[in-house]
Amino acid sequence: MGKVICIGLGPGDPDLMSLRAHRLLTTAPVIAYFRKAGRLGQARRIVDGLIPAEAEEWPMEYPVTTEVPFSDPAYGAALAPFYDSWSRRLTEQARKTDVIVLCEGDPFLYGSFMHLHSRLPAGLVEVVPGIPGMAGCWTATGQPITWGDDVLTVVPATLPESELRRRAQDTDALVVMKIGRNLAKLHRALAAAGRLADAWLVENGTMPTERVRPLREVEGEIPYFAIALVHGRGRRP
Repeated sequence: MGKVICIGLGPGDPDLMSLRAHRLLTTAPVIAYFRKAGRLGQARRIVDGLIPAEAEEWPMEYPVTTEVPFSDPAYGAALAPFYDSWSRRLTEQARKTDVIVLCEGDPFLYGSFMHLHSRLPAGLVEVVPGIPGMAGCWTATGQPITWGDDVLTVVPATLPESELRRRAQDTDALVVMKIGRNLAKLHRALAAAGRLADAWLVENGTMPTERVRPLREVEGEIPYFAIALVHGRGRRP
């Protein structure tokens, strides 16, 4: 009897993975990971060279990703049976051996694994936390994200523009995830909130392709794993 164990891989640099996650990964009989069809997948890329030669690999290919808006009923209609099917397969395997599921960052922070977690039998699942991707990104800017009594707000850029503006106005420090095609909308929202001049964009934080730029200078398409940051300026001694 085994378990379905989701391990948080941290922000991208494999050296930032926890010792427990590394131990489970390097002794795993079966390893599953999400990816877009035709791609290696970010989680799989992070652990390249660490997977045991004898381990089985199970790529879980999304039937749909960003090509369909999240608000479109077709998005949920495609993903629900995908998660149903994989939760059944993982459960069946876990009755024989452990199955390690890879997750970038922390599994319970905007991670796809949460949709499997809600479907898996409670006694058959375990989660190993990881450093969130946002932590790697704000470290890359060389500035603390919060000071003293600063309030930190985390939002997805998929929110309506008016909501992004309100959240930016009402907080001290801000983290914006899931930017991708929402860059222009985010620009407008932060400009309207008076926060664009203080915003940074970090692409592929802690990875070899890491890039840090003032958000106001960024145009066009950016990686899905880019994160925008507005640092707090709160109480200091």
